[in-house]
Amino acid sequence: MKGPRGGFGARLALSQLLTVAVGASTLLVVALGLAPGLFRAHVVDTVGPISSELATHLDMAFARATLVSLAVATTAATIAALGVGAFVTRRAVRPVRGLAGAASAVAQGDFTARVPETGFGSELTMLNRAFNQMAREIAATERTRAEMLRDLAHELRTPLTSVRGYHEAIADGVLPADDTTFARIDGELSRIERLVQDLDTVSRAEERRLDLRLRPVSVANLLTSAADSAALSYQHTGVTVRLDLANDNGTEVWGDPDRLHEALANLIANAVQHTPTGGTVTLRSRTTAFGVTIEVADTGAGIDAEHLSRIFERLYRVDTGRSRNTGGSGIGLTITRALIKAHDGHIHAESPGLGQGTTFIINLPRR
Repeated sequence: MKGPRGGFGARLALSQLLTVAVGASTLLVVALGLAPGLFRAHVVDTVGPISSELATHLDMAFARATLVSLAVATTAATIAALGVGAFVTRRAVRPVRGLAGAASAVAQGDFTARVPETGFGSELTMLNRAFNQMAREIAATERTRAEMLRDLAHELRTPLTSVRGYHEAIADGVLPADDTTFARIDGELSRIERLVQDLDTVSRAEERRLDLRLRPVSVANLLTSAADSAALSYQHTGVTVRLDLANDNGTEVWGDPDRLHEALANLIANAVQHTPTGGTVTLRSRTTAFGVTIEVADTGAGIDAEHLSRIFERLYRVDTGRSRNTGGSGIGLTITRALIKAHDGHIHAESPGLGQGTTFIINLPRR
């Protein structure tokens, strides 16, 4: 790929030539200004006093010899510098052109473009590595975006198909236009509204556009409130929600209690959903040197290692066979991660494997 005129290579070669020219000019001026006087003084010290005519002749002869010698030396140095400069310029420009070509390919949609992670110096090597990392992340983001659009189309298609089916059935007289039918239609429309609202919430959270009302929050009180609400909401499931504050030292965090409660509620709902009857969901916290760690651990289905890094992605489900009715919108964990990040925290999941439960771990900075 040819660059514009006056590119990096030409500028680098010109700078090298200019350096040689400035150095030669400086050498010439200094030599012609100092050398004749020093030479005359050396002659006087050697042979004694000389006439002014001889001194002038010696100065002219020495200046002429010096000028010719410097001219020849400068020409030879310039030719040598140009040869070395051309080699260095090619070596320096080649990785830059490769990087420019790869960047252009990525800009045109080829996210497989990469550059060798070696360059003309450590700086270019670091730049190439950074570019390759960026390209990999862009490729991963693009794959996630494509998957999300497919999943979103599926999530919207299901309730919309139901609504259209009810509409056609009513129009054909197959179903009566009574309260029962309209209640079913309203339920499908509510699912669409919840999905859209969830997407809006996670987008605003990831873009840090949420209205957080920050204040000191007691972690113990936060977990107690979340456990009490969950025990009441999920008592019919046969899953026990436990609270363990044995290692809590009364730590406070700076946050929005409502948003933090929402994050915990999402984690508890996910845990209960994947825990069979008779199982347990445990909320615990412990104070660390940097803040507080909150854990939501269940004795449920567990998660394969291959899924752990993706469970926080939008619309991602470990079990692709689950429907929206049985598997949620696939956005709850994404919202939770965004809410924790909005509080300058971090969340990740750990699981020994299938059938061995899952633990979600939240780290929040101390107040």
